[in-house]
Amino acid sequence: MRRRAGRPPRNSQAKRMPGRVYIVDDDASVGTSLARLMRSAGFEPEAFASGEEYLKAADGHGGPACLILDVRMEGLSGLELQKHLVKSRMTCPIIFLTGHGDVPMSVQAMKEGAFDFFTKPVDDKELLESVSSALETHERILSGTDCPFRDRLGALTAREFEVMRCVLGGALNKQIAAHLGIAEKTVKVHRGRVMHKLGVESVAELVRQSIEAGVEPSEV
Repeated sequence: MRRRAGRPPRNSQAKRMPGRVYIVDDDASVGTSLARLMRSAGFEPEAFASGEEYLKAADGHGGPACLILDVRMEGLSGLELQKHLVKSRMTCPIIFLTGHGDVPMSVQAMKEGAFDFFTKPVDDKELLESVSSALETHERILSGTDCPFRDRLGALTAREFEVMRCVLGGALNKQIAAHLGIAEKTVKVHRGRVMHKLGVESVAELVRQSIEAGVEPSEV
């Protein structure tokens, strides 16, 4: 099974673009195998045995990078690490790879802005294509050339922006309505207008683009 967030078409030359690929998996054999695969494609892999190790040792690579992350690990889980990174406004795209994935997990990961979601065994070619696309996306973010979303934010009303920030925080329509003191059907209308004005088709895409634009979520 694979769940994928929306993204621009892949460039067939992207595999030759240098980029750092962080691998976080508590299975040493998987980490070694993935590092070997990334290195064979011309990427710079760096493997970590846990989320905690990644947070302590990641060197803050200044160029394009992406993260291949296992979902179920001892200690900090992949989804917990993702939430931590989202809150810290990390722009590095996250690709989930797990042997225990299911639909609820992928939906949750995508709502938090995951770039891609694979279950093991994964096709090497598909994974490398995803990594290439993630690195292209991150390179545009770092260069500041991927900002049409930020420009569209100005079209939102103050109330629409409030609703959007609540959505980014993971709140349900009912919770947003109670928090803002408006009807639930009004929240639905605002959400629809937000998606239309910003040109996004899913909450996953909204979350990812908002992180790249530096929009802070609202805790409800």
